[in-house]
Amino acid sequence: MNKRNALSVIPLGGIAEIGKNTLVLECNDDIIVIDAGVKFPTEELTGVDLVIPNITYLKKNREKIRGIILTHGHEDHIGGLPFILNEIDVPVYGTPLTVGLAERKVMEWCHTKRKSSLNTISTNETLHLGCFKVDFFRVNHSIPDGVGLAINSPAGLVVHSGDFKIDQTPVDGKVMEFNKLSSYGDRGVLLFICDSTNVERQGYTPSEKAVGKTLMNIFGNVKNRIIVTTFASNVHRLQQIINAASTFGRKVALVGRSMINVVDVASSLGYLNIPEGTLIELDETKKLSPGKVVIITTGSQGEPMAALTRMSQRTHRQVQIKPGDTIVISANPIPGNERLVARTIDNLFQLGAEVIYKVDGMVHVSGHASQEEIKTVINILKPKYIMPFHGEYRHKVKFSKLAVDMDIPDKNVIRAEVGERWVLYKNKIALEGTVPSGDVLVDGLGIGDVGNVVLQDRQALSTEGVIIVILWVDKQTGMLLAGPEIISRGFVYIRDSMELIDDAKMIVTKELAKLNSARFKSHSSVKGIITKSLSSFLFKITGRSPVILPIIQECPTTTQ
Repeated sequence: MNKRNALSVIPLGGIAEIGKNTLVLECNDDIIVIDAGVKFPTEELTGVDLVIPNITYLKKNREKIRGIILTHGHEDHIGGLPFILNEIDVPVYGTPLTVGLAERKVMEWCHTKRKSSLNTISTNETLHLGCFKVDFFRVNHSIPDGVGLAINSPAGLVVHSGDFKIDQTPVDGKVMEFNKLSSYGDRGVLLFICDSTNVERQGYTPSEKAVGKTLMNIFGNVKNRIIVTTFASNVHRLQQIINAASTFGRKVALVGRSMINVVDVASSLGYLNIPEGTLIELDETKKLSPGKVVIITTGSQGEPMAALTRMSQRTHRQVQIKPGDTIVISANPIPGNERLVARTIDNLFQLGAEVIYKVDGMVHVSGHASQEEIKTVINILKPKYIMPFHGEYRHKVKFSKLAVDMDIPDKNVIRAEVGERWVLYKNKIALEGTVPSGDVLVDGLGIGDVGNVVLQDRQALSTEGVIIVILWVDKQTGMLLAGPEIISRGFVYIRDSMELIDDAKMIVTKELAKLNSARFKSHSSVKGIITKSLSSFLFKITGRSPVILPIIQECPTTTQ
């Protein structure tokens, strides 16, 4: 089959998962990448900071990459950008707020400080990237300046929705550009790549302005200090909190680095309007009466190190929760974070605060389209093929059913998996193999150096603890000079378990006594014997399997 002008669609993330959104489009000798996101680690990824996509395919084909296009400024769409730019020097395109936020990420992480790679675009211009011609249309989302893409390729027109909802009364007055969608539908859309996050929800997603009314009502009735947490990137939500504070004569202080960064970027670019004198430093709030203060903080997802979580645990250095405080959690938990958020809410209640969250009314609305909005856009575009993205596996299943119910043939619904190469020809679509893909873990400054073995050790350490066995041996002969000494951390408290520790020492001593001097010189052999005998003994006595770490210290031979 002639592959000239065929279009390959390769998701490196964001399919059957929330986060890590990275999509590759390849045609002839040209590649464009849509978004470069991260995923936040789940509880089993102990100690991991971020999860980024495997970009082996991009590194291998770097000479073909004409650019990276960012649809909006959320972490799951821009957070992986610095890690790509550290490996591949390619131009990046996005709207002003998106680029402003991405620039902070790049300056923070990029070793080469590739600020020059970032280029600002408007929704009225066209990008020419190799054989691709990319137009933009404005969408509504939970962050300003979001766009969808209309990608003209030799194979046909591809429309990428970006993250979107249809908000008829957006806070900034900028509604979705339906006229452009209609023109794409009239031209003929080969493929529609659509946000599927809210496909389980019937009807329509409420307008962001509904939250503003709720906030006004709360601020008008609360007499003491108000603390609000929301996603730092939800600039429209921040604007409505600031509006409510200003209306009722309250000053606003910010807590959390990401919150401060977003407000700084958004206000400097004109996306956030803060009345003069409203914003104050956190320390200044102590000079005001509680009824004159609003604190906007990070921590809406119960993250262990986030500001609100530390407040709820009384470990925050500057803010202590007091009886009478009102805490507004203006966000819903991301899937997987429910327990963390519930724990934070419980802790806040225990400290005497009044906590207002999703069960108390419309303190949050989603930024993603529900079923009727998705149907509306599909009907406008009338695509030949359709592919859901930005959702977990169940969302993909639900979206596929919705598309079939709208008379899109089942064979024309692309149920892609991360790493698959789907090739679109003029009159055919086919799955043609896979590319390297998967999760790459970022831990501190290490990228990809934490794997399954390390994670298993961390999980064992966190659940079972560690036993350290120390021996001192003669450097020349290898014979035992002293020990074994046994140290326990996270397994048993030694002072309360001396009998167990003494028995463990006896087991190790007995096994070591069986070794001749030649075998004693093989440290790996000795460590294996200690680990095997001790793990068997400890499991039999306690039913637990701590990590056993033998340490052999060599001492120089002494002469008299």
